[in-house]
Amino acid sequence: MTHFGSTVRTIRERLRQDDRRFSLRQVAGRIGIEPAYLSKIERGQVAPPSEATTVRLARELGEDPDVMLALAGKVSADLQEIIRKRPRLFADLIRQLKEAPDEAVLRVVREVRDGDW
Repeated sequence: MTHFGSTVRTIRERLRQDDRRFSLRQVAGRIGIEPAYLSKIERGQVAPPSEATTVRLARELGEDPDVMLALAGKVSADLQEIIRKRPRLFADLIRQLKEAPDEAVLRVVREVRDGDW
């Protein structure tokens, strides 16, 4: 099982304990894929799905799409476009933040979000 697939299965089955609408068949139907395909994803027999399917699945399961994309080894198209506009700056920023504690990264995010440019 891939980490992505096992995570999807764990979340879906946890939700199914309280709500039968989270059966494999029903979840697959709501996100527009075949139940057999979702089963293969959960068992790690196929690679994680496309960005669009991963995002639909994340939303269906109440999870953050960016986190689920990361588990699938993907980066959303909008983030890729942002990085492409200034690749050196973003590469340097990400590398510099690699070892920073979460609190420091959060401070940077807040500064950028709340800053007066």
